Amino acid sequence: MADRRLQVFHAVAKHGSFTRAAEHLHMTQPAVTFQIKQLEEHFDTRLLDRGHGKITLTPAGELVLAYAEKILGLSAELDSRVSELTDELAGQIKIGTSTTIAAYWLPRVLEGFKRRYPGVLPRVIVGTSKLTEDRVAARDLDIGLIEIATEQQSIERRHATQDELLVICSPDHPLAKFDQLTARDLVGHPFIDRDPGTGIRQLADEFFEAAGVAGSEITLCAELGSLAASKQLAAAGLGFAIASKRAIHRDVEEGRLVAIPLQPRTYTPLEVIVPRDKFRSRLITAFADYACEEFARMAREEEEA
Repeated sequence: MADRRLQVFHAVAKHGSFTRAAEHLHMTQPAVTFQIKQLEEHFDTRLLDRGHGKITLTPAGELVLAYAEKILGLSAELDSRVSELTDELAGQIKIGTSTTIAAYWLPRVLEGFKRRYPGVLPRVIVGTSKLTEDRVAARDLDIGLIEIATEQQSIERRHATQDELLVICSPDHPLAKFDQLTARDLVGHPFIDRDPGTGIRQLADEFFEAAGVAGSEITLCAELGSLAASKQLAAAGLGFAIASKRAIHRDVEEGRLVAIPLQPRTYTPLEVIVPRDKFRSRLITAFADYACEEFARMAREEEEA
């Protein structure tokens, strides 16, 4: 429904090439060139600089690209909202999520939702819980799946379930013999921490702080954005890490890691967040409802296992 010239310009700007844009749009290169020429004539200014085998945007081109992204996004949203009137949920939904949820919770949610609504196109953006929260608040994302309890007023939050946090280490690590571990028990042992902004990092900081353990008392081994890397370093005996139960279940079963509960028991929330809108897309509401239900179902299954 959006102006074809804007669609073509957007593709050329994003791909940095007339040839790649033509392939992406299933058009011939002369047809792409013609559409760009038409748009430049419409604005009576050059939008692209072509030289040395490289395409760059002029200042006018930068401005047109910014508006083209808004217009094309609104056009896609309009198509989605109108299709909802026919009871057929379809269209793109932008989902932000943490690395842990993306790896251990989200795949089952996406599989079930796609089976129910084949016309929906999920686009998943993985980042820290804090970054996801900020992008939902800014409406860059339709929905967020995070491991922190948001306090932002522009966001509506739904508590789906929770997952217990456990200390993980190699079977021959000195901490492996404990039945439970206080913050003081962990002092002096190398700690494989997570990146700032992650839900696990925030909860770990709060756990130590509540016990009166200062940051200077913690022996930091590494700060990692990857849960897989944290598990690998812990399994290699380089230190202990803190991770959610679902994320390390298989590693413990297969003997690579030992998991010990924290004392007091500590849990990470799984929150589904959406922008606080009066008129919300039925697609966003449907996905939020489904994600909450499926997260709770998965948690119950794990408890019963």
